[in-house]
Amino acid sequence: MTQIADIRKEYILHSLNEEDVAENAMEQFDRWWKDALKSEIIEVNAMTLATASSDGLPAARIVLLKGFRNEGFLFYTNYDSFKGRQLLENPRACLVFFWKEIERQVRITGLVEKLSQEENDIYFKSRPAGSRIGAWASPQSEVIESGDWLLNRADQFDKKFAETGIPRPPHWGGYLVRPVTIEFWQGRPNRLHDRLLYSLQENGNWMIERLAP
Repeated sequence: MTQIADIRKEYILHSLNEEDVAENAMEQFDRWWKDALKSEIIEVNAMTLATASSDGLPAARIVLLKGFRNEGFLFYTNYDSFKGRQLLENPRACLVFFWKEIERQVRITGLVEKLSQEENDIYFKSRPAGSRIGAWASPQSEVIESGDWLLNRADQFDKKFAETGIPRPPHWGGYLVRPVTIEFWQGRPNRLHDRLLYSLQENGNWMIERLAP
């Protein structure tokens, strides 16, 4: 069997130089996002979301990016979930994308705020019916008695909303992560990786610095 310490990969595909990147971090993310889409990465929008409670207890999980714009990055979840409770206590988060097919990573730290009810409603209506029922059926992060219990609960809500349509639960909605820093990491040979850190300044501009790998 291969020893864990012997598992390694040499990165050779691209480089990342200051003279080639955008001045705006969100524009640079858009460039890399388009590259990732062209690479046909499976679930290209999967990202690690790291949060922490007010006492510093960290937690991380994979969620799906549902949009990005100049202000930041969007995702949706159950507000009563563990991550929702942590964000209520400590509205800061870190997002990480790892696109191994193109040997790139993006790490985002920022401040988190809830999206408007209108924006939540618009996105919720666009979801498949099964996902909308699931938002009602699942008491996310709570202990449940069995998988059958959850399926029965979903069936109950399916019948309840069969004629009226499926409204958005009040405990379900989206967040906007407003970036404070965005680091772009490009894998390079011999572990001499390229790392460019964008830091948002008070005047709204981004400062770009190179970090040692």
